[in-house]
Amino acid sequence: MALEASPEFTPEDFISSMPDNVITSILHRLPLQDAVRTAILSRNWRFKWTMLSQLLFDDNFVSYVLETQGQNGFWKTISRLLLHLNGAITKSVVILAVLDVEDIHHLILFLSRKGIKDLTLTDWTKPHVKLPTHLFSCLELKRLNISGCGFSPPPSFRGFPNLRSLSLHGVHFKGSDLGEFLTRCPLLETLDLLYITYTGNVKLVEIAKLENLKILSLSLSLLEMNISSCIVFELVGSLPKLQELGLDFLSCRLTEGGAQKKFPTAFPSLKAFKVTRIDTGNGSMLSCALEIIRHFPNLQIFEIAHVSEHASIPFPIPEVEVNMMELRRVVFALFKGSENEVCLIKYFLACSPSLKKIVVHRDWFLGSDEQLIFTKKLLKLHRASPVAEIDFE
Repeated sequence: MALEASPEFTPEDFISSMPDNVITSILHRLPLQDAVRTAILSRNWRFKWTMLSQLLFDDNFVSYVLETQGQNGFWKTISRLLLHLNGAITKSVVILAVLDVEDIHHLILFLSRKGIKDLTLTDWTKPHVKLPTHLFSCLELKRLNISGCGFSPPPSFRGFPNLRSLSLHGVHFKGSDLGEFLTRCPLLETLDLLYITYTGNVKLVEIAKLENLKILSLSLSLLEMNISSCIVFELVGSLPKLQELGLDFLSCRLTEGGAQKKFPTAFPSLKAFKVTRIDTGNGSMLSCALEIIRHFPNLQIFEIAHVSEHASIPFPIPEVEVNMMELRRVVFALFKGSENEVCLIKYFLACSPSLKKIVVHRDWFLGSDEQLIFTKKLLKLHRASPVAEIDFE
């Protein structure tokens, strides 16, 4: 006679009995294709994935669809998935290169009707895809990241009233005034305007209106005026909550002697400062950057990236001052080993008694023999901090 399992010993399905919001949280931690495939687990799980509120059409998902369905099956797969979703879509990441223009319009229209709050759109193909006007009806957006697309707000656009974070990375901005567009996003706390293509200029007063900004990354060439440390101090002084600042020096118009004007050290909230595409052979650029650093008394992190040096003219680094810096970490990205770069490291080591680490990411063209020479040179430098380390990565 066959033995039957007693009900009291039947294993309980704890996962299936969890609340829907807990199950959805678990599904959001899976790659999208794996979350959908949970439908085969049991009858109870067949439609659990339709509660997803985050759609990540990222590299992982793209690779999976291209491998299993091919290029022609990509939109078919996405559209079938979208038809089954029940609730609001609060977050989405989309790589647009695998979609044609019509499919992009359909997808953005769908998201605009689903209460999207966090949207990332990426397209590095040429020519850049112009994003559809449906995007500008997503008024519930709190976070918008655009990379490598055409971005053209329509004349009737009145802004994103709830937007907290905006990144326009490698974007072609056309058909509207960039500064005016920014003022129509009054709650912005994070703004990234590095590597943006825009034929006009932005007024300092327009950025100053974003009084909630905590993180700002800005291409100095966007500003309508010649640049000096005074202009940067004026900008930072108008943003009382600013904690992180990034400045791109490529093609900016520098004013000679702007660093000579003295400013009070009135920027205590700034903790991190990054400069990109700075020419270490340009004395005006280095003077401006160092003057800025010296006026941020509580600066803890400094990073310098994508350094160029169009002239091998040694720049006289300032002498160590009585008012030393509070830097904890310094990062050199794409370190080429020039004399001015070494002098900068020497300066930071000598002026930073609280420094813990200098990280040097070497340029790919810096050979192992050259790296060894510069490593030995750096290890001999005087350090104001007894715990300061130099790491080559």
